Amino acid sequence: MNSLNSASHYAKIRRVLIIVLALNWLVALAKILYGLFSRCTSMTADGFHSLADGASNIIGLVGIHFACQPQDQDHPYGHKKYETLFSLAIAAMLFIVAFNLANQGVNRLAHPATPQIDTISFIVMISTMLINLWVMYYERKKGKTLRSDILVSDALHTTADIFTSASVIVALIVIKLGYPILDPIVTIFISLFVAYAGWEIVKQSSAILCDTAAIMDVKRIVDIVLTVEGVKNCHKVRTRGRPDDIYVDLHVQVNPNMHIDNAHKISYAIEAAIKKSIPEVSDVVVHLEPKEN
Repeated sequence: MNSLNSASHYAKIRRVLIIVLALNWLVALAKILYGLFSRCTSMTADGFHSLADGASNIIGLVGIHFACQPQDQDHPYGHKKYETLFSLAIAAMLFIVAFNLANQGVNRLAHPATPQIDTISFIVMISTMLINLWVMYYERKKGKTLRSDILVSDALHTTADIFTSASVIVALIVIKLGYPILDPIVTIFISLFVAYAGWEIVKQSSAILCDTAAIMDVKRIVDIVLTVEGVKNCHKVRTRGRPDDIYVDLHVQVNPNMHIDNAHKISYAIEAAIKKSIPEVSDVVVHLEPKEN
């Protein structure tokens, strides 16, 4: 990806994050204000979850700023993993939010209070959930299209918000029927959803940062390499990196009597063949070996 395309790529991700940030803050403000007014802890908790969504968007914008920097002497492979690193910051925020919500729910169980549930409560929750549904669909689609860890992680965050909003709506109905004890229980339930979303982000991001194989089907690469004229065998294939920035190294056996010029041409042909078949590959390192008869 050249610098111009890289700048355009990250500009698109930045634009998505800004749109989602504005919507998340709108949703959070509505839930928190009316949750405090009605003394409904589950609604207020859901509002703070949405507020954390907005905070994660800001973290994402900071991460994108670093990730879009060009290669330099200290970072010859570029800065793309900063995006993955900052997605872990989003997960950390989710864990903090989950802990605070669980603590709030336990405190409310110890000190019960009856929330005031009315028609506006349902209007606020249903409206904000519909907004979150659109945000989740939009961000997940853009995340997959742009192959962005930040957007995919944040879409998971929003998905958790949708589930929690649905649980709050159910809680409002039950509370209205005369069971206010469900309010803090749902608050604790929401904290578990938030923590699970954080764990999913940690699993995905750590796999990239710890160089888990980026392409599990090694045979796919071997088959591509064997189509190159002059290649006798291919083995020791390794891959790593992000889904949009994959690095491959492999060992290739050729005729031991081959001139170094021809061997060099084969190396370039292998790299070109792999990049053509798998556009996500950024770099290929070929180790040439003699094939003994």
